[in-house]
Amino acid sequence: MSAVSSRLPVFPWDKLEPFKATAAAHPDGIVDLSVGTPVDPVPALIQRALIEAADSPGYPTVWGTTALRDALTGWVERRLGARGVTHEHVLPVVGSKELVAWLPTQLGLGAGDRVAFPRLAYPTYEVGARLCGAEPVPYDTGTFAADAAGARLDPAGLKLLWLNSPSNPTGAVLAPDELTRIVAWAREHGVLLFSDECYLELGWEADPVSVLHPDVCGGSYDGIVAVHSLSKRSNLAGYRAAFLAGDKAVLGELLKIRKHGGMMTPAPVQAATVAALGDDTHVREQRARYAARRAALRTALETHGFRIDHSEASLYLWSTRDEPCWDTVAHLAELGILVAPGDFYGPAGDRHVRVALTATDERVEAAVKRLGIDA
Repeated sequence: MSAVSSRLPVFPWDKLEPFKATAAAHPDGIVDLSVGTPVDPVPALIQRALIEAADSPGYPTVWGTTALRDALTGWVERRLGARGVTHEHVLPVVGSKELVAWLPTQLGLGAGDRVAFPRLAYPTYEVGARLCGAEPVPYDTGTFAADAAGARLDPAGLKLLWLNSPSNPTGAVLAPDELTRIVAWAREHGVLLFSDECYLELGWEADPVSVLHPDVCGGSYDGIVAVHSLSKRSNLAGYRAAFLAGDKAVLGELLKIRKHGGMMTPAPVQAATVAALGDDTHVREQRARYAARRAALRTALETHGFRIDHSEASLYLWSTRDEPCWDTVAHLAELGILVAPGDFYGPAGDRHVRVALTATDERVEAAVKRLGIDA
């Protein structure tokens, strides 16, 4: 175990515990805006689908039921604008985090291979590279700009390139022309591109586009795969419901490997996913909740002296007082508000904090009042 642990970065959340204790001591209790876990109820139609499928004594299949694959292909075409998507172009996974963490291993990567991911990013991209012994390579989002020749990513040994749009933690969105340029670059250099699009349904000041859109990929899914999750758009973090869509050759190989590994989405969760992807009403309702919380928190933070950078999509406000992030964490903890320090997502975040929208309306109202505004 020690050999494995030595390959991984230090788990950062333990460092937040003293500040959590400070925030919890507030007379009106803690407002925890540090994590992006949903707090609103699972929509009733999804719960019903889960319950109706509860009598599932047999093993589910890794590829999922025909009904699930129909739901996945239908949603990808309807929502992402993709064309010609067949069952071979989709693959359910047991939540997106396990996929991110174990993808390099499942692809057979190892020593001498390189895995690239955004410099400000969800830490599990780096963890996945380290677990298989590959070299993690953070890159700047401007790397692929037409005028960034001197900063271009070296393709030597690069086997996997992660995109994340909308971004966690910054909420930044890559424009269609940027995505098109990156897809072309990856194909030119024979680099497999995986695009983490788990926040795509949560655009506020931008309309996020998938790499599977024909204007981006040219109608071909060769060398590209999109990652999608129902955790945020449908409050299903506890269900571990996610899926891949894209290059059928890549997904076919992953399907074989995942069969050997027993990576099966439980049958009731498959049924719940079918229900979730077939209904847009609950997604609009949840978006409205987050939009209201976002507006209230953004106004409160800006009035309190914060600047909000990026944040045009996703479930976070990338916030700064132009001071070290841990000073900001300490300041807010004294107000009973817990946030995530930006350096959890890379050294480039050391003067920002990530403020999540995933708190109840009552707790958001409490945070707004503590920041000096009557809700």
